[in-house]
Amino acid sequence: MPAENSFDIVSDFDRQELVNAIDQARREIQTRYDLKDTKTELDLGETELVVTTDSELSLSSVRDMVQTKVLRRKLSLKIFDFGKVENVSGGRVRQVAALRQGIDTEQGKQIAKMIRDQFPKVQPRIQGDAVRVASKSRDELQAVIAFLREREESIDLPLQFTNYR
Repeated sequence: MPAENSFDIVSDFDRQELVNAIDQARREIQTRYDLKDTKTELDLGETELVVTTDSELSLSSVRDMVQTKVLRRKLSLKIFDFGKVENVSGGRVRQVAALRQGIDTEQGKQIAKMIRDQFPKVQPRIQGDAVRVASKSRDELQAVIAFLREREESIDLPLQFTNYR
């Protein structure tokens, strides 16, 4: 009887790449003519990115620039959960983008159900903020990975596949 093979489905991002993308965006804001005098601030915290600037037009430009820099660093735009635009003092505007990391229980159940419906011989198990998928056949595990990559648009998270054994 062969041993069981498995892999983990996680939703994570490379924090250092995000820091580098934000630094590149800050440098470009300082040199771009249309954004130079807007006093735009990009504050990257542990769980959120806060953009503060003069107007909604410059906020839109800054958001597009940040997303472009993030894409160039091979990060997914699904890590951002942009909130609504808020007016702050001095006629300035602010937008908070929460950084998504980990798979919550509800999304884990949805992913596990998708896998169970398509592959009955595979056992998905929710383990904290990851989903472990196990099977005796490596071919089935690779088919699950291919299946989830095809359905990536319907899943609201960036997925990575780790610990393939």
